[in-house]
Amino acid sequence: MPPESQSADPNAPPPIALTIAGSDSGGGAGIQADLKTFHQFGTFGTSVLTAVTAQNTKGVTAVHPIPLDVVQAQIDAVVEDLRPAALKSGMLATAALVELVADAIEAHGLDRYVLDPVMVSSTGARLLDEDATGAVVDRLVPLSAVVTPNLHEARILTGLAVEGEEGQREATRALVEMGAGAALVKGGHGTGPEVLDILWDGKLERRWRRPRIDTRHTHGTGCTLAAGIAAGLALDQGLKEAVARALSFVARGIAEAPGLGSGSGPLSHFVPVDGNLPAQDPEP
Repeated sequence: MPPESQSADPNAPPPIALTIAGSDSGGGAGIQADLKTFHQFGTFGTSVLTAVTAQNTKGVTAVHPIPLDVVQAQIDAVVEDLRPAALKSGMLATAALVELVADAIEAHGLDRYVLDPVMVSSTGARLLDEDATGAVVDRLVPLSAVVTPNLHEARILTGLAVEGEEGQREATRALVEMGAGAALVKGGHGTGPEVLDILWDGKLERRWRRPRIDTRHTHGTGCTLAAGIAAGLALDQGLKEAVARALSFVARGIAEAPGLGSGSGPLSHFVPVDGNLPAQDPEP
């Protein structure tokens, strides 16, 4: 059973969360991971499909973008009847689609937007056209409540080397200066015995540390984290709490991965949301 939605009224409907992303036929990432995460956090998940992919744990073999007018129609249909309390975006693929999503967020006045700047899959497949990076920087980053790049994505977005702890800190500052409400630069793609994630909101910095798990089962971690943060924001949690709970969920999901597939397997979306939160550095 997912956790209750934390509403003061037990009879109130759950808050709505929206994901704008691609479909993963293997079920570990994309729309499928997002909806599983929304449900587990106690929010009602809605979705806008941007692309259909043929993929499994070994890689992506085909990508079919959804026509722009159909993406627009999906957004309008959801927002007009099931207005989300928070939303996230994942795979957007093209510059035209990035522009469309940015225009829709502005036109509908949507907020609490979590930007997962999906550029390359965990198996190495390119998921965002190279000419779309500028559109992400110019249009989506300034609309985001928080942007959640991994180290490689942070390098592409900022043009910085992003090496070591100081490099992560520098990247968070750069992304906020580029207009993001906050930046969470993730350390999962780094090396060393621990993973460090750094959040900067323009005023305060938070750091979370956890032991690195030696595993191949990390497919869908970025999607799941961003969806967890969006769910937390939909539940009216502060950004720090939403990030901490989402990081905790992903860490347990990796540790308890079901062992599926022969490649980069998915984490578990069956784990409970709340448990031991990741170790956080003392607040300044």
